[in-house]
Amino acid sequence: MGSISDLQKLLRQREERIVELERILKARDDQLGELRTKLDKFQSVLHTSNSLVNIGKGPRNKRAVGISAEPQSQKSVKELADVKFKKHPKSKTAKECIKSAILDNDFMKNLEMSQIQEIVDCMYPVEFARGACIIKEGDVGSLVYVMEEGKVEVTKEHKFLTTMGPSKVFGELAILYNCTRTASVTALTVAKLWAIDRQCFQAIMMKTSLVRQAEQVNLLKRVTAFKHLPEETLNKLADLVDEAYFDEGDYIVRQGATGDTMYIMSKGKCRVTKRVEGNSTPTLSKILQKGDYFGERALQGEDMREANVIAADKEGVVCITLDRDSFLQATGGLNDTHHRKKDELIQGRVDSEFSEIKLTEVQVIATLGVGGFGRVELVKVSGHKQTYALKQLKKRHIVETRQQEHIMSEKNIMMESRCDFIVRLFCTFKDQKYLYMLLEACLGGELWTILRDKGSFDDGTTRFYTACVVEALSYLHGNGIIYRDLKPENILLDSHGYGKLVDFGFAKKIGHGRKTWTFCGTPEYVAPEIILNKGHDFSADYWSLGILMFELLTGSPPFTGSDPMKTYNIILKGMDMIEFPRKIARNAANLIKKLCRDNATDRHGYQKNGLKDIQKHKWFDGFNWEGLRKRTLTPPILPEVQSPTDSSNFDSYPPDSEPAPPDDNSGWDRDF
Repeated sequence: MGSISDLQKLLRQREERIVELERILKARDDQLGELRTKLDKFQSVLHTSNSLVNIGKGPRNKRAVGISAEPQSQKSVKELADVKFKKHPKSKTAKECIKSAILDNDFMKNLEMSQIQEIVDCMYPVEFARGACIIKEGDVGSLVYVMEEGKVEVTKEHKFLTTMGPSKVFGELAILYNCTRTASVTALTVAKLWAIDRQCFQAIMMKTSLVRQAEQVNLLKRVTAFKHLPEETLNKLADLVDEAYFDEGDYIVRQGATGDTMYIMSKGKCRVTKRVEGNSTPTLSKILQKGDYFGERALQGEDMREANVIAADKEGVVCITLDRDSFLQATGGLNDTHHRKKDELIQGRVDSEFSEIKLTEVQVIATLGVGGFGRVELVKVSGHKQTYALKQLKKRHIVETRQQEHIMSEKNIMMESRCDFIVRLFCTFKDQKYLYMLLEACLGGELWTILRDKGSFDDGTTRFYTACVVEALSYLHGNGIIYRDLKPENILLDSHGYGKLVDFGFAKKIGHGRKTWTFCGTPEYVAPEIILNKGHDFSADYWSLGILMFELLTGSPPFTGSDPMKTYNIILKGMDMIEFPRKIARNAANLIKKLCRDNATDRHGYQKNGLKDIQKHKWFDGFNWEGLRKRTLTPPILPEVQSPTDSSNFDSYPPDSEPAPPDDNSGWDRDF
């Protein structure tokens, strides 16, 4: 047996060995973290091609879930212009750190520099001690963070994902909408961060976009030929203009050259010179400044420039520009007036046969659908031969998710709509726990369950149901309504096999030539401008129409990620990054790409001919639109419906076993 000194020596050696092993382990952990970070970067670049593996190999086996932020308050441009954001002082180093992190982030790098600068100025400092939980998986969040100093660990379901150091953004999904955190972030050291909340972020996005659009509209109104254009057209032109910068001495146009672009000056001064016969040196004819314009004749046809226009400001000249092709696509020319169909909505009245129905007279037959909101039941009503669908919505759930405004909008739009391609809403009820909508029963089932069971549709089937959706959108857009939740789950087949849009929870009446700002839709279907908070209009529905076509033809949407943020980042890369499967015919692929242009103003359906451009596309050659409207066409899918109480075309659901939700007597639903 050894002496005590020998044992102490051995113990010291073991302690030193443990320290050495811990040092090696830490070094390997750091190396692993770096490798994981690099892998994440490579995956973000290659994710699109990786996501193609499942395309065309089978349908989604889960229902897509729609998401929505709280509705944005629609402030006037003047109110927004007067909004002053609270700016927090920070060092130049901190500003550069935040800016660098934003520009390195797959989502936030797509923002405009003016918006990034506002975000940098408005971020405020927060600090966490070592071991502190910064973000907890499953919690509801509203903050996005930028790391300035320290190190954090990211875990999901208690499994290590990666570590992050300075100049990194995390938590960005929370500034898009009210959502639960998808992972946990814990401080490994003291962490100095900068943060901004969703409300401030969205206000910045709305202000910069609306104020800029208002400035551009005011400049466009300075053009004599544009003065009498309707506001809708001016707003569309404001989306089409580009901004061009010229240094002092630059020729913006040269005398004798041909051009197709008009210029309106927004900053600086220009000299206009003209060369006349007998004089070799051009003479100065006038000075142009902010609000002046030139080259407007180029919008109507080939224009021979009659003078030189030269930038003459030491600080440079900025012009907004509009080219002929964009102008003609949007307006058809100054002599062409595009009239939309007149309002066809019925002013929210309940038909007399439904005005006296009481909830106690409704008898449940079967369940047609189940969701977080509640259930949809097939029901009979005393004294009525036909059956109906009763949608019940948990009032407390609506309040907790701040969807009161969306629900009221859904009720009003559906109550007023009269279209063969939209499910009818006959009347509504309410009690202390639920809101109820008595709807037309479409017993042919959901298009999604049919797609899931078949795997994919052929060209003819896809064409028929796409046409049904086009007719529904034509009606909605003609009445100033944006739909915003197009997907197979929201298309029901009636007993004859015709498709009808249902679920108007995200629909909104925005009017013509106006935008809305609330982030809502289904992640795989949302348009880039919704993700980037640029404001969106009917063009977002055309994007979703292209995604719908792709999914019907292949069984899977083109943009899919392991979580919503990854899906959004893939969407922002654009449809050009998607390799189309062979089963999508050339004409179908052409239409999908025209519907899914990154620039909302370039999409098919948004040009001067509206939805007629879609109807006249080669993919629809020979399609009998009149037969569709008159319902004389034979649908490609003929559902078997034995009786008005036959629910066999829907999935089976167990009886409702959930405890009754708590009462809500706040009174927000008094007009329901």
